[in-house]
Amino acid sequence: MSLARWELLFHRPPRESHTFFSGDRRRPKLLRLISFHNPAISVGNIRQPRVPSILPVLRAGISEIPSAVSDADVVFLETFPLKRTRTVSFSRQVEGKVSVKVGRVDEEGSRLQVIVCCNLEGKWILHWGVTYCDDVSSLKICSEWDQPPPEMRPPGSIAIKGYAVETPMKRSLFAAEGKVLHEFHVEFESCKTIAAINFVLKEEEKGAWFQHKGSDFKVQLVNQLQQGAHIEPKKKSFNIWPAKSRWLRQLWFFLFRQGNYSFYHQRRKDLTAVEEQVLSIEQEFRDGNQQIVETHQDCYQASYTDDIILAIRNLVTDITSERCKTEKCKEAQESILREIEKLAAQAYSIFRRSTPAFIEESVPEAELSKPSKKSCSGTGSGYEILCQGFNWESHKSGRWYGELMPKADELASLGFTTVWLPPPTESVSPEGYMPKDLYNLNSRYGSMEELKDLVKRFHEVGIKVLGDVVLNHRCAHYQNANGIWNIFGGRLTWDDRAIVADDPHFQGRGNKSSGDNFHAAPNIDHSQEFVRKDLKDWLCWLRKEVGFDGWRLDFVRGFWGGYVKDYLLASEPYFAVGEYWDSLSYEYGEMEYNQDAHRQRIIDWINDTNGTAGAFDVTTKGILHTALEKCEYWRLSDEKGKPPGVLGWWPSRAVTFIENHDTGSTQGHWRFPSGKEMQGYAYILTHPGTPAVFYDHIFSHYQQEISKLISLRRRCKIHCRSMVKITRAKRDVYAAEIDDIVAVQIGPGNYEPSSGTKKWILFAEGKDYRVWEAS
Repeated sequence: MSLARWELLFHRPPRESHTFFSGDRRRPKLLRLISFHNPAISVGNIRQPRVPSILPVLRAGISEIPSAVSDADVVFLETFPLKRTRTVSFSRQVEGKVSVKVGRVDEEGSRLQVIVCCNLEGKWILHWGVTYCDDVSSLKICSEWDQPPPEMRPPGSIAIKGYAVETPMKRSLFAAEGKVLHEFHVEFESCKTIAAINFVLKEEEKGAWFQHKGSDFKVQLVNQLQQGAHIEPKKKSFNIWPAKSRWLRQLWFFLFRQGNYSFYHQRRKDLTAVEEQVLSIEQEFRDGNQQIVETHQDCYQASYTDDIILAIRNLVTDITSERCKTEKCKEAQESILREIEKLAAQAYSIFRRSTPAFIEESVPEAELSKPSKKSCSGTGSGYEILCQGFNWESHKSGRWYGELMPKADELASLGFTTVWLPPPTESVSPEGYMPKDLYNLNSRYGSMEELKDLVKRFHEVGIKVLGDVVLNHRCAHYQNANGIWNIFGGRLTWDDRAIVADDPHFQGRGNKSSGDNFHAAPNIDHSQEFVRKDLKDWLCWLRKEVGFDGWRLDFVRGFWGGYVKDYLLASEPYFAVGEYWDSLSYEYGEMEYNQDAHRQRIIDWINDTNGTAGAFDVTTKGILHTALEKCEYWRLSDEKGKPPGVLGWWPSRAVTFIENHDTGSTQGHWRFPSGKEMQGYAYILTHPGTPAVFYDHIFSHYQQEISKLISLRRRCKIHCRSMVKITRAKRDVYAAEIDDIVAVQIGPGNYEPSSGTKKWILFAEGKDYRVWEAS
C-alpha cells in the first residue's frame, strides 16, 4: 500500500484558508486532504468544488519525469513515496516513488499528456479509468470510474470489470540512469467530457495492490475544472464566521460534496435552520464564554469535531447507499437526515461546555426502533443481537434443521433477534463451504423443505434468518479436455469463462481476479455480466423461495466489494455481514499495539460496498485475545481513547464476536483464551456494534450469564451506535460507560464506577468481569 503526504501552501492567512478537517486514514470515504484548487490529485471518490479565490501552490520535490512536455506547460507535478516488502534471503522493505505529471502537449492546450512513473523493480500494471462529467442543473456530477474511450487506451490495454482498463507499464529509456524504471503515458484531446483519471498500481508477480492510503489516486484534469466545474453553495454566510467555527463550514461543505445534490437542495431549508442555531450559539460565546472557548478550542476541534464528522460521514454513506432506490427508501433518507441534524446539534453544544464530552455516533431511539418499512441497506435496525446457529460438527447428523427447530422458542426467549444458518447448498465438503449446484438445497444439514420449515418457525417467534452464501468460489461438475474441473452443471451451466484468469489451478478464461484467490476451488469472475446476473437471480430466489432475511457472506476478500453492493441492492436483505479475514499486525511474534492498518482494510471493504453491509470485527477479536491472555488491558483503548477495533471507527457496521465455527468448535483455528469467554461477552454485549454469540457458548454452562447480559442490552436499548466513554485502560483492568446508563469492567484489577450524580447498581458479575446499571 502506498504512503503519500501532500503539502499545500496557500497565499492566504491560515484563518482564511478554506481547508477541510484533515483526518487520519481511519475513515470510510476519508477526507485526508481536501483543498479547492484547479489541477489536483485527490483521494477516492471525493469530488472537489472549485473556489477561484484560493489558489494553492503544490510543493513537489521530485525526480525528473521524461516527457515531451516543456516545464512551462506542466500543470501538475507530484511524487508519492511507495513502500514494498521484498524477500531474497530475508525480508526487507524497499522504498521507491510514484510520480505523476500532467502537461499540455501543444501551445493551444488542446491536447494533454498524463504520465505515471514508478522507480521500483517489478512487473507493474496501471489499473485505471476515467471520470466523465454530465451537466445536471448547472452542476457537474461525476460518475466515479468508467472505461476510457478506445482511442485513449495505449496498446496492450485490457478492459477489466466493465469500468476500468489495465495497462502494463513499460520500462523507460531512462532506467539505466536510475531515474525511472517503469512508465505509463497517454495523450488525448482535452475536452469537457473527461474530468479526471483514476488509478491504482498492481505488481503482477506478487499480485499486490498499491493505493494512496487505501484509496484510489485521482488526477483532476485542469481544463475541465477551468471550464466551469464550479460547485459552491449559494449561501455565503460561512465566509463571515469566525475562525473557531471553521469546523462547521467543513461539516456543511462535506455534506454537499458527497454528491447527493438533489437531496441536498431538497433539504436546504432544514439545514439552514441548524446553521442559524449555530450563529445564535456563537453569539453566546462572544457575550460570555469567550475565555472558555479559547482555552479549550484546540482540544475540542481535535477530539470532538473529529468524532462528529466521522459519525456524519458514516450517515451520509447510509444515504448514498440508498441512492439507487430513492423512492423506496425515502423514509430511510428522512430518518438519516434527522440523525445528521441531531449530531450537528451535539457538535454545536461542545462549544457550550467547559469540560470535554466523548461524542460518538448517535441515533434517535425512536428512529432506530422504527426502521423503514422496506429496508434495502442491509444494516438492519441497529438493535440486532446475532446467534450463530451451528458449529463445525452440525452437519454430521444429517438433520441439523430438525434439531434446531425446537430451539427456536428458547433462542427467542434468550433475546436473540437474528440467527445465522449454515450454507444451504449442495457442497463437495459436508460443511457447505465448497458449493456445487447452487439451486440444490438438499445438503448435509437437511432437505430444502426442512430448511423452509425452520425459517418459517424462526419467523413465527420473531427471529430473522441469515443464509450463509458462498459467492467467491464454486466447485465444477465436469472436466474439460485437459482434465481440469472447470465446467459447471446444475441450473447454472457456466463454462471456464466464469473462472478468473489468474487462478493458477483451474485454467479460467475470465478476467483477472479482483481479490485474493481461494485455492481449493475455482474462483468466480464477478466481472462477467452473466455471472452477476445469475448470482443476483439466485439470491432473490433464496429470499422468495426459502424466506431468508439476509446474508452472511463468506470469504469476501476474494472479490471486489462493489460487486457485493450490486448483489445486495438486487436482493434487498434486511441485514448482511461479510467475512473479511486477514492477519493482524505482529512484530517479532508480538502483536503490535496499533492495529489501524488492519481495521482500515476491513473498513475499506465496507466502503467498497457503499456501506450496504457490515463486517465481522476481526480486529476486536484479535486484540481481546492478547489483552485477556497476557493481562494487557491497556490494549483496549486506542491512541485517541476509543475502542481499538472496527468498533471504534465505524460501530454501525461492526459485527463483534469472540468465536465462530472456524475459530472454535472442533476446528479451533484461533480459539478464544480458555476460561475468559465471559469477559469477551461482557465486552461485546455491552458495547456498540452488532454482537454475535456462538452456538457452542449459548448451549453451555455460559448460557445463564450470556442471557443476563443480553437482557440488560435490550432493556437499556444499547444499539450499534451507542456512545462509549472509556474510563480506565490499565495493565489489569478495562472499564467503560455506555450511553451513561451501563458501566462494565473486565480484568482482575479493582474498579468502581464514579458515583457523581448517578447511582450505579451491580447487575451482573462473574470471573473477572462486572456490569452495572444506572438507577
